[in-house]
Amino acid sequence: MTQSSSGISGFIIMDATTESSHRPFSIKLWPPSQSTRLMLVERMTKNLSSPSIFSRKYGLLSEEEAGENAKQIEETAFSAASEHFEKEPDSDGSSAVQLYAKESSKLMLEVLKRGPQQEGKEDLLSNGGPISTFFDISGGKRAFIEADEAQDLLKPLAVPGNSYTKICFSNRSFGIGAARLVEPILAALKDQITDVDLSDFIAGRPEAEALEVMTIFAEALQGSVLRSLNLSNNALGEKGVRAFGELLKSQSRLEELYLMNDGISEEAARAVCELIPSTENLRILHFHNNMTGDEGASAISEVVKRSASLEDFRCSSTRVGSDGGVALAEALEVCSNLKKLDLRDNMFGMEAGKALSKTISCFKGLTEVYLSYLNLEDEGTIALANALKNSAPSLEVLEMAGNDITIVAAPVVAACIAEKQCLSKLNLSENELKDEGAIKIANGLEEGHEQLKEVDMSTNSLRRAGARKLAQTVVSKPDFVLLNVNGNFISDEGIEEVKEILKAGKKGLGVLASLDENDPEGEEDDDEKSEGENEVAEEDEGLLESKLGGLKVDE
Repeated sequence: MTQSSSGISGFIIMDATTESSHRPFSIKLWPPSQSTRLMLVERMTKNLSSPSIFSRKYGLLSEEEAGENAKQIEETAFSAASEHFEKEPDSDGSSAVQLYAKESSKLMLEVLKRGPQQEGKEDLLSNGGPISTFFDISGGKRAFIEADEAQDLLKPLAVPGNSYTKICFSNRSFGIGAARLVEPILAALKDQITDVDLSDFIAGRPEAEALEVMTIFAEALQGSVLRSLNLSNNALGEKGVRAFGELLKSQSRLEELYLMNDGISEEAARAVCELIPSTENLRILHFHNNMTGDEGASAISEVVKRSASLEDFRCSSTRVGSDGGVALAEALEVCSNLKKLDLRDNMFGMEAGKALSKTISCFKGLTEVYLSYLNLEDEGTIALANALKNSAPSLEVLEMAGNDITIVAAPVVAACIAEKQCLSKLNLSENELKDEGAIKIANGLEEGHEQLKEVDMSTNSLRRAGARKLAQTVVSKPDFVLLNVNGNFISDEGIEEVKEILKAGKKGLGVLASLDENDPEGEEDDDEKSEGENEVAEEDEGLLESKLGGLKVDE
């Protein structure tokens, strides 16, 4: 057994597929399978009950006590990691895995230092509170659940005096029989439950059965005082939203609400607005991957107007156009505490972009902003970049991929990011910045930016000069982990030059993303190539700078 507290992390041995990497993932690493979770419990049990320097000082835990603690530790760590992953649903899950391991290691150390407890006493962490408050049946493959299996799975919830405050029934599809069995259990616990996750819990059920199951759960939990409610991945539509009506109407202190991938149309969005009477405490509202449209966005904007405490708003992939974008932008004016804004993959266009620029200056505490694939073009991008330049001093993440941004907007974007010394991630992929724009962006990152970790300039028609300048800029950043210049037209010589530059850095070639889609032979149409661009390809950066010098940056 590892003999120092710094080695506690060595207890957490995950599958090889969970190792952290800075390359793009094609699979999700979170959540782990039920077999992986059980394996971790077994390993922690063995380590907790094995002789060590801790057992010599604090006493040796019995195998039974070690096993109980291991289960509680795993549940707590899994809960923390799942909450983390919920906030980053588009990630590969590697950061959730790391948190899972870190939390497990930390709690193991606390148990080891606490030593064995007297028989009959509740297992406690050093803070004096119960270890296990989270009940979760979401592990393993998605499966149907009927009454017999539900009765067995839910036994811990039926134990009088249990300490569960958080429940997760995700990834199991409940039939009516199982729902009827759950109903009295939830009704008995509703005064102590604060967090409910009912995401993806009716998959594959006929509509009539699904609606009845949702109604049963809603009525059982009616009157509870929830802090967090997750109804994602349930294809709700208006009927589904109204099936949860009794639960939604009874909530007055919600802090987190997740309605992602629920098929929420204009009518369903209006139902959401109608059925939630109070959102004054709401800090997180995630409304991703729905078919809301402009009229639905107007309904959601009414919810936002009542949510002055909002810190994290996600309304991505919701088919919102210019009118809906303007409505959301204007509604967000009341949310002065906003820290994270995600509006990716909508059809805002320039007008909604400009409307948002007027609002975004209100968000002094903004740390993450995701504005990719909004059809902003140069005009909308310039408006937003100028607004961000003079606000959000602690901005850490800026994403504006896929917005048809050209060299026209590059100086303004560069001036903006030059002011963001806390920036850790910049994504400007799938634009038309070319070498001129890339060099401007690199210049904006040159001074300071010690926290910079990732830059994505893939698919920007870059050639040798732009790629080289980016590499020269990021190689000196102490925490840098990923440079993505894939999908461009970088020559073989240019690629070798980039590699040579990066080899001198702290982490070497490990920071360079795959170049499998780079086309060294790729050329633009002759009528799109100016003499100046050809000279750039021959490394004349001085000419580039002189060409860019006259472009105006709005103050």
